[in-house]
Amino acid sequence: MAQIFERSSNALARASLVLTGLIVIAVGLALDGLQRSPWVTRQGQRPDQPVPFSHKHHVQGLGLQCQYCHVTVEKSSYAGIPPTKTCMNCHAQIWTNAQLLEPVRTSWATGQSLVWTKVHDLPDFVYFNHSIHVNKGLGCASCHGRVDQMPLMYMQNTLQMEWCLDCHRNPGKNIRPTSEIYNMAWEKPADDRPVWCSVGDEKAGTPTAQAVNCTAKDPTGAGAEVASLQLPSLGARGLAGDVAASTLPAPPAYKKFTSQDELGHFLVDHYKIRTPKELTSCEVCHR
Repeated sequence: MAQIFERSSNALARASLVLTGLIVIAVGLALDGLQRSPWVTRQGQRPDQPVPFSHKHHVQGLGLQCQYCHVTVEKSSYAGIPPTKTCMNCHAQIWTNAQLLEPVRTSWATGQSLVWTKVHDLPDFVYFNHSIHVNKGLGCASCHGRVDQMPLMYMQNTLQMEWCLDCHRNPGKNIRPTSEIYNMAWEKPADDRPVWCSVGDEKAGTPTAQAVNCTAKDPTGAGAEVASLQLPSLGARGLAGDVAASTLPAPPAYKKFTSQDELGHFLVDHYKIRTPKELTSCEVCHR
């Protein structure tokens, strides 16, 4: 009886299995790269807007603070899109006839809001709260990039879950003093630019981060002078005499930091930021 398969069939079968495996791996790698690509994440893309608003001009050029337009960023889950009135506070006086601002004037005259295209648009199943991140020491630039250098707004980071988890596994690498939240040019501490921090008393009803005070100027010299001051003696009798030997309250003790790792761990501890082990509920991010 003649053989149905040639002698080379076994080799061809093995080669086809290997080739199929390589194709599956290649397709998997291609899909993995695709879902991380700007084509999917829209990272770096500048969508068309009704008005080409320049953050660089308004923030870096004019010195506007983030909170002037995004008024709810410290107290709400949503940073807020400024109403037309916010624009007209200035543009009712300057650039009143600029063709570029015609949509703004039309919106103000008709009462119809401008329809902006969201640049940082998370999926509906993701719950993100701006206020908790801002009040826990996460700067605007950590997520949004150097907005003050963007003529047209774009998304610098992917905002994918792996990007969020990378920060939540070690938040200390991104945490900064709350006084520097809106400072786009803030740099992490180093040997040539140390940061000093002290911890005060926590007040009920205020974020725990507000009990921490940090400065880039060495406070030890001024603190030593204040600690050495004494109330003047006005005699052996009376209240003045009783407190003659008493001193003013000692200034807060400052700790010096020359690296982001040291500062981050200090702030994470005193800002009372939960560790990954404490984030046991999926509902923290998913609602």
